[in-house]
Amino acid sequence: MEKVKMNVQTAYRGQLLRSGKVYEVEKATAKRWIAAKLAEKVEKEH
Repeated sequence: MEKVKMNVQTAYRGQLLRSGKVYEVEKATAKRWIAAKLAEKVEKEH
């Protein structure tokens, strides 16, 4: 799982993911969304 900050609002697995919020999604999904500029990767906080 990987944390991403959404750039757009979208539906994912029956959930509404809002723009500007941080969500945890599968790594493969996160990679696709980041490549398509739908989301930004959230660096781990120490």
